[in-house]
Amino acid sequence: MLKTSSNIDCSTLAMQLRSELEGEVLFDDFSRGRYSTDASMYQIFPIGVVVPRHDEDVRCAVQIAAEKGVPVLPRGAGTSQVGQTIGEALVIDGSKHLTAVSDLDANERVVTVEPGIVLDTLNKHLSSHGLFFPIDVSTASRATIGGMAGNNSVGARSLHYGHMVDNVLGIEALLADGEKLHLYAGSGNGKVDRLGSLNAEMQRLYERNADEIARRYPRVARNVAGYNINRLGLENPNLADLLVGSEGTLAWFRRIQLKLQPIPEHKVLGICHFPTFAAAMESAQHIVGLNPSATELIDQTVLELAADIPAFSSSLKTFIKGKPAAVLLVEFAGADRNEQLRNLGRLEELMDDLGHHDAVLRAESLPLQRSIWSLRKAALNIVMSMKGDGKPISFVEDCASTR
Repeated sequence: MLKTSSNIDCSTLAMQLRSELEGEVLFDDFSRGRYSTDASMYQIFPIGVVVPRHDEDVRCAVQIAAEKGVPVLPRGAGTSQVGQTIGEALVIDGSKHLTAVSDLDANERVVTVEPGIVLDTLNKHLSSHGLFFPIDVSTASRATIGGMAGNNSVGARSLHYGHMVDNVLGIEALLADGEKLHLYAGSGNGKVDRLGSLNAEMQRLYERNADEIARRYPRVARNVAGYNINRLGLENPNLADLLVGSEGTLAWFRRIQLKLQPIPEHKVLGICHFPTFAAAMESAQHIVGLNPSATELIDQTVLELAADIPAFSSSLKTFIKGKPAAVLLVEFAGADRNEQLRNLGRLEELMDDLGHHDAVLRAESLPLQRSIWSLRKAALNIVMSMKGDGKPISFVEDCASTR
């Protein structure tokens, strides 16, 4: 009889799940092997896998797991690079069936979705309404909204639109004991039920530790490390903020309510060329002062590898001058095209002031911009295409300097 290191009777667990769920229940070695890896360097075999067909499957799976003392691990696309989606647990994969857009209010720019919907799929649905969800991660063709909420995704346009936590309005959550709660700003205030109790307890936790949180919480623009306990100090705290970034440790996300943005009418892109990687990093702090909608780096390794890949080699010649050690993609977007063109001029002036003369290539047409962004989004795959035994190892999701 198959048992895990925790002495869980997997055969009995699998049998009960199959008897009560309509979705797939996968406990065979091949399926567990598939779910033992993600985009990271790690490998841990799960206890088993559930691919729910609907909400009721998830509720049943969570309750059965709770009764048997089995940990549950929500999983989306598995695109994270530090092993968040693997572990010795019952994996619940919502990416196959839980993909619906359950509510859209285009006037209020709010949409509610199931956790398994992929970002690109959502944005395609929203585009006919002139809207999009602005957390533009490089894995948008695979990343699910549930996974993005789980790891508090950031994306290329975070300077303008913030992090995932800034764009999630509410979460309908399923707790470990099977209870359903709807978390949003002000939910639980003055109530005496489970939600009210959790809200009061979290407020007491924050009040006890407010000074410590203020002293220790990283003061960086790109912080996705750990629970967002600092946000409990907001004037109207939202308990959903604690779920965002919790990596599936606190609840299953049944529905996620998102704040949308209008698609900018005009975009322009400046490709800033640098002789060294350090020069690119040093210049970034000045470039963000121009209030771009996006800034992203492409380093020499990616550029050199892309030059040998037919799918990218020809387009590379259209926006790279010479052999830079790094380039920064700097995007400006808005309703006034002339204003965005003036911003490109300001970028050229800034680069000149920083000692980088004639170092900006202007990408004003949308087809050229799409070509450039497609290269940036493929950067990880390009690096992984490196020939020979030496391969890069993914073990850092995001990093930031406090200097």
